[in-house]
Amino acid sequence: MHGYDPAFQRAVSEFSGIYYLGAALMNAGAAYYLWQRLHKVRDALVWLAVALLFVVLAAIAQGGSPVGLPKGVQDTLNTIFTGNRGAVIFTVGTFAFLVFLYRFRTFFVRPRVAWTALNLALLYLGLSMTSRPFWEIVAKPDNIPIVALIFLLGFFTWLATYKAVQNDQRAREGLPPLEKEDSEKVLVWPDLVYTELICMLALTAILLFWAILIKAPLEQPASRADTPNPSKAPWYFLGLQEMLVYYDPWMAGVVLPTFIIIGLMALPYIDFNKLGNGYYTIEQRRFSYAMFQIGFLQLWVVLIILGTFLRGPNWNFFGPYEPWDAHKVLVLNNVNLSDYFWIDLMGTSLPKGGTVLGILKREWLGIVLLLGYLVLLPPILAATVFRKFFIKMGFIRYMIMVQLLLWMMLLPIKMVLRWTLNLKYIIAIPEWFFNF
Repeated sequence: MHGYDPAFQRAVSEFSGIYYLGAALMNAGAAYYLWQRLHKVRDALVWLAVALLFVVLAAIAQGGSPVGLPKGVQDTLNTIFTGNRGAVIFTVGTFAFLVFLYRFRTFFVRPRVAWTALNLALLYLGLSMTSRPFWEIVAKPDNIPIVALIFLLGFFTWLATYKAVQNDQRAREGLPPLEKEDSEKVLVWPDLVYTELICMLALTAILLFWAILIKAPLEQPASRADTPNPSKAPWYFLGLQEMLVYYDPWMAGVVLPTFIIIGLMALPYIDFNKLGNGYYTIEQRRFSYAMFQIGFLQLWVVLIILGTFLRGPNWNFFGPYEPWDAHKVLVLNNVNLSDYFWIDLMGTSLPKGGTVLGILKREWLGIVLLLGYLVLLPPILAATVFRKFFIKMGFIRYMIMVQLLLWMMLLPIKMVLRWTLNLKYIIAIPEWFFNF
């Protein structure tokens, strides 16, 4: 447990005061816009009241005792998100949350609802900063850009979904997309060049102030005698590092990233839907939209958040308010599928794997399951769920698409199996350096 630290308390108080004041100015600006431009007096008064609330929180923080998240809530969240069970809850929970947002997107894209969600997120972040472990993770110079990117990702995802919902509504009314109505030609010079110049100057100014206000995240020179714990890759490679936990390096570092590149290259050739080109839409491209959101948000962004904020020393899972104790030891006995079958189920020892027949006998169950997943499942899907896709795409394009999808889904399947059953490999052939 962390005792009272005047330096930490002062840093949190100063940050919280500025942070809440910025949130207050943001809501005050929104209230002014609603009042002057849109003439929505009632909405303006609501957000003005929210701005006053943030001003009160800023004044309390500047007094030296910022308001924090209740200790009971912190302990509950730590209990939920600690260990392998917490990883399952976090991963499955984020997926369920994304499905919920997708299902009720017409409600959540409303500006009033989205602005409320933004304020709740900002309030939660500010209240959580009084926790020393949370502060040490989120306020780390390495992680500040990741927090900012999460908010930027949320904004642009909302913006794209908001425009897609508008266009879908217009399509149902027999109207063209909004992009067709704003089809005025824009010249590169001077319109685009001036816009790029302004953005370049603004970004340069932001980076300049960033470099002045935030210390560079430089550590001691690399030494074999002092390895950081945990040793993490840059944020954009944290998803790849998380994949290395569940697959051998040849699979996580070579095969799966190659499939990502091949899949992105193949998309224009396997896509048969001519709708949705040049404008935002969801209803006209439901399958494509859902697959992209799962692949990008769930299987990449969520892995980055998982590796940044929940992975601690010894690569263990920690709660968001739990101190990162390097001496925390979790007893894990990761076993292969063949161990489950021969030792636990059959009650005998593993067959010797010195020969090809011996290896096939030992790993027959994993081989059958993998072949059934990759070979038998595509025709079953073609006859049932993906029947329309198979008819429109043809055999070759359909097989490319379904194989890419099946390989993509192998990652969450393997993650859940590791966290719930401690399953290490479905097929384990160390004699040939082939583990899957």
